[in-house]
Amino acid sequence: MGILPLRKDVPVEETWDLKDLLENDADFEPALAQLVEEALNFERKYQGTITDAQKVIDVLTAFEALQKSIVPIGTYASLNIQADRTDDVAQMRSAKYSTAVGKISSALSFVRSELLALDETILQEAAKLSPIYKVYLEELLKQKPHQLHPEVEKALAAFSSTFKAPYETYNTTKLVDMHFGQFEANGEKYPLSFVLYENNWEFEADTNVRRAAFEAFSSKLRDYQHTTAKIYNTHIQQEKTMADLRGFDSIIDYLLFDQDVDRTLYNRQIDLITKELAPHMRRYAKLIQQANGIEKMTFADLKIALDPDYDPKLTMAEAKGYVEKALAVMGEDYKNLIEKAFNERWIDYSLNNGKSTGAFCSSPYGSHPYILMSWNERMNEVFTLIHELGHAGHFANAHAHQSYFNSRPSLYFIEAPSTMNEMLLANYLLTHNDDLRFKRWVISNIVSKTYYHNFVTHLLEAAYQRKVYELIDAGEAVNATVLNQLKRSVLEDFWGDTVDISEGAELTWMRQPHYYMGLYPYTYSAGLTISTQVSQRILKEGSAAVDEWLAVLQAGGTKSPVELAQMAGVDITTEQPLRDTISYIGHLIDELEQLTMEMEAIKG
Repeated sequence: MGILPLRKDVPVEETWDLKDLLENDADFEPALAQLVEEALNFERKYQGTITDAQKVIDVLTAFEALQKSIVPIGTYASLNIQADRTDDVAQMRSAKYSTAVGKISSALSFVRSELLALDETILQEAAKLSPIYKVYLEELLKQKPHQLHPEVEKALAAFSSTFKAPYETYNTTKLVDMHFGQFEANGEKYPLSFVLYENNWEFEADTNVRRAAFEAFSSKLRDYQHTTAKIYNTHIQQEKTMADLRGFDSIIDYLLFDQDVDRTLYNRQIDLITKELAPHMRRYAKLIQQANGIEKMTFADLKIALDPDYDPKLTMAEAKGYVEKALAVMGEDYKNLIEKAFNERWIDYSLNNGKSTGAFCSSPYGSHPYILMSWNERMNEVFTLIHELGHAGHFANAHAHQSYFNSRPSLYFIEAPSTMNEMLLANYLLTHNDDLRFKRWVISNIVSKTYYHNFVTHLLEAAYQRKVYELIDAGEAVNATVLNQLKRSVLEDFWGDTVDISEGAELTWMRQPHYYMGLYPYTYSAGLTISTQVSQRILKEGSAAVDEWLAVLQAGGTKSPVELAQMAGVDITTEQPLRDTISYIGHLIDELEQLTMEMEAIKG
């Protein structure tokens, strides 16, 4: 495992093809200048004219067309910098786009203000005239109590890119300024970076190498903890100011408002999982400890394989085979979409310097989705791949059936289609090979990747995030010391005395960009709760359950999260789906324990 190559040196077939967004770099600045001009012309033409239902429709039609034309330019700027944050040209392109967006947003802010100043009967009449805008107008009306004076809204819109500065600074610090160099273990030197740690060293079977990597990684994070904490405090204080301005009692209520979810659903995810999943996951940690002969289980050991000698390397071609077979159940249209994703270079899977860590799927309206990941030839990354393809399948379906304004569902539901694909992969793998060792390998991947990642890593982020927001709502601020204490307390509460929360574990809050994306972390477990239940239905009922699920994907943002889950046969207003999912995880760990006993008995 060498030092990461520069972006220009990676094979082109491992990168995405952005030509569907913009033919070449030279087109970017003229296209951006044109967008700004069109936004200013739009303001000149329509401001002050929205007086009746027909005018509402005229303005919304032009407004939607303008918003759609912004999408490919913004996506192009974003994806280029996500692929390599060290690229000076991409940095400047992204900065120019942010400046332009401030101007565009300010010019367009009058639309919402003028619509909300109208009598509600005019908006209701407009919704009847053009049902395509009904959901948009209904959502707009909900925001009326929190709308500020038009000039204030215009000023806030002008600062929209400035408000994103903490997130951009966090990413620049993490991916451009942090240089990890090498670490030493067993008398050898090894290269280290953010992506190498999170994609490789965290899963390393050799305990000396793995723990040395963790210590070196934590040491570098510690060098930047105060700057990163200051950046994060700025972000959350901005959110608090916005919550206060818009008349919300707390940041949590402000952020949940857009998700169309109440506090009951939010708190339940965190409280129930923290309490009831912890005993199962402690059993899993003990199983890993015994299987790997570890004397004392530490935080640095939690991601390793249950069977380190049986962790077959996979090529991307083999991963594609698994993905296609697992998703065959979703039908012909979905299958064609997956083939295009591979054949038309929608997936950027190279390992290169400056690339964003983790994985994501960007789904620009009017184009096809784009997936970023860093391929590590392990089964856990096949789960990542199929997860991101779940987002792609979701938005391809939603965009094909909904208008621009109606295409995106609540954040609460976003992770259901992605985790559903992980469950379909699990279903496929478990029903196509009876070998005990293979079966244990698959189940351990389901637990460590799908459930550990979404139900534990992200859930503990959510528990920590809630503590942070409670402090800010009480008028406090945070610094590195406070954040370290909060993160450590959450980890210790969950793992108890089963896992030693080693020095450096408290810095885990520095690793995730999710904290800059509102109340995002808890939605992973929320989505996985829905997808676990629906995947069991698909296993039992086949195409009838698949058709219902496809209808949910196609509904986009036209329904609330509760309604979307109901369409798929899951009632998330009760605790039952969550309790069933926790019980299912417990059952998987039971199976792992049983399979381990059987294999040891065979060994004699």
